[in-house]
Amino acid sequence: MIASSYPKFLMCITPKPETFSRAECKRNPVQFFAIVSMQRSGSGWFETLLNSHVNVSSNGEIFSVKDRRNNISSIIQTLDKVYNLDWFSSASKNQCSAAVGFKWMLNQGLMEHHKEIAEYFNRKGVSAIFLFRRNLLRRMVSLLANSYDQYAKLLNGTHKSHVHTPEEADILSKYKPSINSTALITQLKDMEVITAKALEYFNSTRHIILYYEDLIVNRTKLKDVQEFLKLPQMVLSSRQIKIHKGPLSDHIKNWEDVNKTLAATAYESFLHADY
Repeated sequence: MIASSYPKFLMCITPKPETFSRAECKRNPVQFFAIVSMQRSGSGWFETLLNSHVNVSSNGEIFSVKDRRNNISSIIQTLDKVYNLDWFSSASKNQCSAAVGFKWMLNQGLMEHHKEIAEYFNRKGVSAIFLFRRNLLRRMVSLLANSYDQYAKLLNGTHKSHVHTPEEADILSKYKPSINSTALITQLKDMEVITAKALEYFNSTRHIILYYEDLIVNRTKLKDVQEFLKLPQMVLSSRQIKIHKGPLSDHIKNWEDVNKTLAATAYESFLHADY
């Protein structure tokens, strides 16, 4: 028997459930979260890291299904199912769940209904984990390449947004998208505006702001996330492999045009950063 003086989160490290019901874990409060991000910003990789924690269940991009975000009523109904612990997926754990959530992209009804959703988050005690990319040019390359592969299906006729072997990453990275250099700066500014609006809309919600590049170079950021979710600290891991490695000049077909467009602008640093 664990002494009552133990911190509550330690009670969940080695649970011994008999029926795997929530009642057996009722002494441990569940933290609710939503990973708020944009496509091709590292959220898939980040979620696999979280799900490698024995006490975390993050249920994927549930609002990619349009029927679940048709209106605010369908959104609230879906949220209730997740946070009432009635959502079952491959991320569901037999162990005591200390944190439960999912991924939510900004273009999946979140911005259109931000007021009602922020009110729901605050009422239900849902914390937001904002995950963005600093290098928006790299995000654009990833978006275009992923969009191309949805039709080209370069991996033996199968489309994969994420890969687990260097060989698969090498095949996908061979495609070099062309970027509309005329519209490039406007598109980068639009991405920044969307990010700023999201942070403004959910400023009153308990949240943490993360950047993909920071997670890559500083794994102590993952400790910050676990602390934010009030989890027992664990080493987190993922099998996902980065697709576009090395300089961007290797991954953009019209590199000279892009380089000329962004040189001597606020976005020049995007040309040189590895992540």
